[in-house]
This record gives sequence, C-alpha cells and structure tokens, in this order.
Amino acid sequence: MAEPVKKVRLSRQHLHERVAEELRNRIITGQLPPGTRLAVKELAEEIGVSLTPLREAIKLLASEQLIEMTPNRGARVSAVTVEQTRHLFEVISGTEALAAELACKRMTDAELAELQGLHEEMQSVAGTAGRGRYFDLNRRIHDLIVVFARNPILGGQRARLAQQAERVRYIALGNDGRRGAAVQEHRELMVAFEARDPEAARRIWRRHLMASGAQTIEVLAQRGG
Repeated sequence: MAEPVKKVRLSRQHLHERVAEELRNRIITGQLPPGTRLAVKELAEEIGVSLTPLREAIKLLASEQLIEMTPNRGARVSAVTVEQTRHLFEVISGTEALAAELACKRMTDAELAELQGLHEEMQSVAGTAGRGRYFDLNRRIHDLIVVFARNPILGGQRARLAQQAERVRYIALGNDGRRGAAVQEHRELMVAFEARDPEAARRIWRRHLMASGAQTIEVLAQRGG
C-alpha cells in the first residue's frame, strides 16, 4: 500500500525570505521610496503574513542596508545619497569588471549564446518597454556575467552589494538618454566576448558601470539626494 503523500509546509525561514523579496522589490523599484516609515501591522495585513516573518524580513533587509532600524522609531527605508552612491559604484564597477574579464575567459559557447539572446531582447525593447521589463533583462545579464565568471569569492562580494546596486541602477535606467548609451555599451561588451578579448571586456564593463554611476549621481543631485 502506497504511503500517504506528506503535506509540505512552507517553513518560517522560507516565508520570511519571500516577504523580504517582496519588500526588496518594492524598495528597488521605488514603490517604497527612501525615508518611508514601515507600518509593520499594515504591511503584514497587506502581504498576508503574521508579524514574525515580516519582522525577520525587515532585519534581513537592514543587513543589506536597504532598511534602517532606529530604537523607539521603528524601521524606515534607508536614504540614497550622492556620497554613498559614488562609493558604491567605485566598488561595484571594479567587481563586475573583473567578472566580465573572467567570464570572457571561462564561459562556454552556449553561455555566450544565452547572453547574446538576452542582449538582443533587451535591445529590442529598449525604446518601447517600460522601465520594469528593461530593468529585468539588464539585471539578468549582469547577474549571469558574474555566474559565468565562476569565482565564488567574487560572486559573494558582489552579492553583498547587489541589492544596493540594483536600487540605484533603477534610478539611472529611468533616463532615456542613459538607456541608449547603456545598450551601446552592452553591445560593445558582446563584441568583446565574441572576440574572447578579456581585457577589452573588463575595460568596457568598468566604463559602463562608472557611467551608470555618474548618471545616477547626477539624478540624485538634481533631486537633492
């Protein structure tokens, strides 16, 4: 006689990670702007969870510096400042440039074809798609380049900065002029990858990240950030 199928319960750990992903996406895309105070009870009801996993999710996002927790004042979405963004892009540009160099050396032809397919799709929607679709494709390309670098230490360092970087990148990608330049830089990177030229890949990708950082800083400065 077959054994009865066991019901799989979502663990509290998994639940708080899902809640963190929901809040993280809202912060990155600006649905929860910088400085927003988190009304814990209202958020829990809206998302459909108890207070415990929500609080655990908030602690996780605080470790990613997306949320600030202040005694007696609760939690609020952390600010995005010009100085912080400048420092962030100085580090992330070097990290991802190294990833591009290593990926150029180590990725397979099939992996290169996957990147090319994503780039072509991103290029096709760059002038027509909303920021969300373009941002998703752009993020997948950046993520895969790090994966294809096949360096777990580099990947770990980049992961610790990824959420902050995505948040400020989303600001920069809202600029249509920068979007066109970014697509061209992606195109240049694909050419370097096809030629298996790791030095060119590193140089192009660092320039791409620094340009994105400069554009983001300009937007923040205009907003008084």
